[in-house]
Amino acid sequence: MVEPELRPTAGHRLGAQETLGISTLDPGHRPPTMPPGRLVSIRVLMLDDTEEVFDISQRAPGKLLFDLVCTHLNLIEGDYFGLEFQDHRRMTVWLDLLKPIMRQIRRPKHTLLRFVVKFFPPDHTQLLEELTRYLFALQIKHDLACGRLTCNDSSAALLVSHIIQSEIGDYDEAQTRQHLLNNKYVPDQEALMDKIAEFHRKHIGQTPAESDYQLLEIARRLEMYGIRLHPAKDREGTKLSLAVAHTGILVFQGHTKINAFNWSKVRKLSFKRKRFLIKLRPDLNSACQDVLEFLMSSRDCCKVFWKICVEYHAFFRLFEEPKPKPKPVLFSRGSSFRFSGRTQKQVIDYVKDSEFKKIPFERKHSKVQSISNLPPLLSLRSEVLTEVRVTLTVASCFNVNRQPVLNLFFSLLHRSFPLPGVVSNSPRLSDSSATSQGIVNGQRAAPAPSQSPDGRPPSPLTSPLLNDAGSMRTDDEDEVRRKRFPTDKAYFIAKELLMTERTFVKDLELITSFQNLVGKEETTTESLRTFISSNFEPIHKFHTGFLKDVEQRLALWEGRSNAHIKGDYQRIGDVLLKSIQGIKQMTSHFQRLSDVLMELEQACQASRKLEALCRDLELQKVCYLPLNVFLLRPLHRLVHYKQLLERLCKHYPPTHVDFRDSRAALADISELVDQLHGTMIKMENFQKLLELKKDLVGVDGLAVPGREFIRLGCLSKLSGKGLQQRMFFLFNDVLLYTSRGMTASNQFKVHGQLPLYGMTIRESEDEWGVPYCFTLSGQRQSVVVAASSVLEMERWMEDIKMAIDLAEKCNGPSGNLLTISLSENKSSEESAPDQESEDDLSASRTSLERQAPHRGNTTVHVCWHRNTSVSMVDFSMAVENQLSGNLLRKFKNSNGWQKLWVVFTNFSLFFYKTHQDEYPLASLPLLGYSITIPSESENIHKDYVFKLHFKSHIYYFRSESEYTFERWMEVIRSATNSASRTRIVNRKDPHPY
Repeated sequence: MVEPELRPTAGHRLGAQETLGISTLDPGHRPPTMPPGRLVSIRVLMLDDTEEVFDISQRAPGKLLFDLVCTHLNLIEGDYFGLEFQDHRRMTVWLDLLKPIMRQIRRPKHTLLRFVVKFFPPDHTQLLEELTRYLFALQIKHDLACGRLTCNDSSAALLVSHIIQSEIGDYDEAQTRQHLLNNKYVPDQEALMDKIAEFHRKHIGQTPAESDYQLLEIARRLEMYGIRLHPAKDREGTKLSLAVAHTGILVFQGHTKINAFNWSKVRKLSFKRKRFLIKLRPDLNSACQDVLEFLMSSRDCCKVFWKICVEYHAFFRLFEEPKPKPKPVLFSRGSSFRFSGRTQKQVIDYVKDSEFKKIPFERKHSKVQSISNLPPLLSLRSEVLTEVRVTLTVASCFNVNRQPVLNLFFSLLHRSFPLPGVVSNSPRLSDSSATSQGIVNGQRAAPAPSQSPDGRPPSPLTSPLLNDAGSMRTDDEDEVRRKRFPTDKAYFIAKELLMTERTFVKDLELITSFQNLVGKEETTTESLRTFISSNFEPIHKFHTGFLKDVEQRLALWEGRSNAHIKGDYQRIGDVLLKSIQGIKQMTSHFQRLSDVLMELEQACQASRKLEALCRDLELQKVCYLPLNVFLLRPLHRLVHYKQLLERLCKHYPPTHVDFRDSRAALADISELVDQLHGTMIKMENFQKLLELKKDLVGVDGLAVPGREFIRLGCLSKLSGKGLQQRMFFLFNDVLLYTSRGMTASNQFKVHGQLPLYGMTIRESEDEWGVPYCFTLSGQRQSVVVAASSVLEMERWMEDIKMAIDLAEKCNGPSGNLLTISLSENKSSEESAPDQESEDDLSASRTSLERQAPHRGNTTVHVCWHRNTSVSMVDFSMAVENQLSGNLLRKFKNSNGWQKLWVVFTNFSLFFYKTHQDEYPLASLPLLGYSITIPSESENIHKDYVFKLHFKSHIYYFRSESEYTFERWMEVIRSATNSASRTRIVNRKDPHPY
């Protein structure tokens, strides 16, 4: 084994702690177990040109040695790397992880293995650890020096300038030139000295991590990036070279790519003696042969190249490691070789889900001091350190920028100790000072691109973290409260009415403030002003008075007034009956709310100034949902009254003093809800179309009469580039597929549409070898997509089949299709797959950095990041499942409980200090979460606690009673589990949508 007492390990040189990160090991983070047998010494050359010796058993498989190397480096994303060596035939081969090492290395004392990059991803931002990017940068440095990575002089000089910036720091003329004389980075370096120095001068202030990022950004765009040439000849004897990349098989003549065969076009790869065969899928539009044949120098060369092709295909194209084939009973045919290890998707998911995060590491030649070298001055209070760690963990869950948190941490250090100039070489730190602003909707001002050199800008998903929001609550306070207030279920139903009414009145106040803005706008039509004022003013005035009545009744019920009267005031049915009788007098106002929504949309289309006014309002913190959602609140509130009265009547016995009033109120509100049923359904669908219109770019005429929204969500689309994440939007006449674009508001750009009339759908997992895969065949084109799970696949297939039936019955072949703006979007992904892929990768780096927060917390973006889907059924159920009230919250690793005012709506929890706050301090989207009850092993030991769990992120919430506990569990389940369509059929007759 490595002898740390004799020399520092590579992990120590990088400043990493021991046994923190493991590459391909089990989640237990334990070093691999050595099998019995005689030990042999294996030499491994690392990417930093140091040589390490590992003592392993003769019986050990290759995977054990590879895991030891990754453990030694403290490398989490080790699956991108491999061990290569020259075998007895003088051929460079990869160490097979499944076979015993001694069957592959005959003379271990005379064999040197090299730890190098094996799989080159198309985008370096997919590398999530700084250490991984550093090792990739070392690989680029080696490829440049040996002439494998060819490029023009300007690119070579720029690459070298970033390398020396990482190694020696900022530009100094004498030091830079002397360093270039002592070290050779490219073959013709002498001729490029001046150009390298000129570029190096421009990198002042750039950290080593930023230099690595820029180096990989430049290198990945070069044609020879990650290319390993294998000599071959075509049938005519022309000398060529074959290579493999994430996209497929490449053919080179010299260093020029002359042909490429994408994985989607390749049906089978095989070799027969010296011949390497590529069997393509039949294509009527191509003159290319179905079987391509290349001649290599030997059968061994063919097999070596075939193996790496198999591994590249599995690593980049499959969701999970392929299972071994069963051994034949009698005879074996062909090679038994298979890819071993995690796929790229599994690696990315593993790192994102891991609770462990390494501290920044040091590098040789770096002048920046690392946190890991600080002396034991860091004796901050344990609560501060715990909160910082929890904050970083949660921020990583949502890909939220951790820079403000780290800045806050350093601010605490500066206040506690005289530590001038303490900085980190992590790319997520900059010179900006810690901000004192609270997180609003989980977001701060968008950082400049230079603040995120690691390619992981803040996510549009909001974070559940608060800054000094809420207070700690003791168990004694809980006990006093339980003794003081009533425990009858009817009391808690009345209290739910009070809590939700407070939120509703706040929402109405937003509309009245919007009404004041509209009244001052000269371009606003008189009809729009009249519609808003004449309909919303009476509703707001009425519910403000109703809220006061409910507050007064609860004060009497709880004994908080001077009346000291109990019996007659321990009820709420009479207050509701009086209120609903007043609401019935305003039926005409509720019926005209749909006209307000349509009139506002038409006015915004006619006036850009009004449209900008609405957009500015949505940018304000108080507008925590899309504006037109608030216009539907009065109708939805009627449904909530009906639900509350149904629970109240079910609880009361017929002899109860409040039963008669409650039953009369239920009959009145049920009649009113039935009367407004049609208006409500039309408004919900129209509002959803308007909201999607803001999320999409490059499509016109979305919100037209007759179009109904059905489902939206993520699917992986199979194309020439492999499986690519796409956002799909299903309507009753057409299916759109999009990707996240580069607009300032982070919209999704439309790539194409599939008319539903004449479409067929079938499962095709066996045909394509991709799990949860199905094929959509239209009259003009076919699309192959894969879902994230079997449940998601079933949901999509069920809804698409239903939509196809609707299209057949209603639309016919003359159904209206959407107008796609081809000037901004390409309707066919296959027409220019390279350009589209580059656009998408650029979007993932830049669009979030300048995102507009008003589009950041929509359901579309949550589905994109959580890789899930939501149907109109789910939206309709979410309307009915809204709740407000006080909850106590605790993080997984914290001790105290924090009291918060929480509002559940739109599949999210919104957190406030108190119910008087004007706007939420943070929010937590719940799509993808699961809700359970804590187990005994979690040591909560409190009543009425439920747990929210998303991957490795856990939050605990405490409610005040059994009733409120059950209500929170009920409404949150509606967001974490998709609703069954049968539950909504009666609400949306004749069909669910």
